[in-house]
Amino acid sequence: MRYRAILAVTAATLTGLTTMAGATVAGAAPSQAGQLHSARVCAVPTAGAAGCMSKVRTDANGKPIATLTPSGYGPTSIQSAYKLAGLTSSGRTVAIVDAYNDPTAEADLATYRSAYGLPACTTANGCYRKTDQRGGTSYPRTNSGWAQEISLDLDMISATCPDCHILLVEASSSSFANLGAAVKTAATIPGVAAISNSYAGGDAADTTYGSYYNHPGIAVTASTGDGGYQGGSYPASSSYVTAVGGTSLNKAANTRGWTETVWSGAGSGCSLYNTALAAAASANTGCAKRAMADVSAVADPNTGVAVYDSTPNAGSSGWMVFGGTSASAPIIGSVYALSGKTSGYANALPYGQTSSLFDVTSGSNGTCPTTQWCTARVGWDGPSGLGTPNGVSAF
Repeated sequence: MRYRAILAVTAATLTGLTTMAGATVAGAAPSQAGQLHSARVCAVPTAGAAGCMSKVRTDANGKPIATLTPSGYGPTSIQSAYKLAGLTSSGRTVAIVDAYNDPTAEADLATYRSAYGLPACTTANGCYRKTDQRGGTSYPRTNSGWAQEISLDLDMISATCPDCHILLVEASSSSFANLGAAVKTAATIPGVAAISNSYAGGDAADTTYGSYYNHPGIAVTASTGDGGYQGGSYPASSSYVTAVGGTSLNKAANTRGWTETVWSGAGSGCSLYNTALAAAASANTGCAKRAMADVSAVADPNTGVAVYDSTPNAGSSGWMVFGGTSASAPIIGSVYALSGKTSGYANALPYGQTSSLFDVTSGSNGTCPTTQWCTARVGWDGPSGLGTPNGVSAF
């Protein structure tokens, strides 16, 4: 792993370096541990639309903290925590679907991969591809919040699966119709093994939007949300996707070398509309219909991941620390690409291989009428699902 020998500085020092007007970041909220702050980077979604589930670490005034060198977990940590080191995907493609345009996506990806000594992933070498929601190059307008989301997604694929090819599909807006059209486009691209969706809106019915996400043979992942126990959120509440919750990840002096608890912000709940997964019948979810999550990965911004983004948002750009279930969804999508086992509906696979997951058994994301919907336990629970990857055997 190699870093530039540059002293890290805070966002306050970098203020003069980021003069482009950026989107307003919501007011900072204390993290689960109480000593750090974070804020969502995308607007709260309106009816019929979704918001990205990305949270950036901020100072106490809500300004994203940017530095000149990486801080937060990088590829070695992600691969160590989830026992993925040395695994390869044989060049399978992970697609990410996001709204609006990130004009610096490829350049920022190059900076991230160079900083960590990962092989280049570029348009020129065929590893990276970017399209609009129709498969063309008429990209939508730039949105600085969603640009940060895109950088988070690209970097998490790189961290988890360095040899994966990457497809970025940019939807014209954050409406479910446009995001869904982008998912359908991603599913038509040869080589796509997984499609990651780091966004969520209100619970919705598969009878309305399910055709966008119904792609047997491709692992479709979706963030469960960053608001704690809240009931179903779409598309994670779809019966066709793998719903991905979130954890707090810390190094530990144990055999694994890491420990995880439920992240207090991880979304969980029961859909009011969509059919329960047949594979989850023995999981005792307590939900009459679709329960989320299925599995999880690191999402707590207090134990967040390093991301590089040069499109200024709220006055900051550079290396930042991110969390949210926007981080966990592309991590799990990349694990599916590493496994290569995506026939049928991939969300069924972990339910048959629970012993090949790290069970998350402590922590809570709120209060709820049925304990396992919001409180960790042995086996399935709402915030962390069945657990986190222990290699790829469960996927």
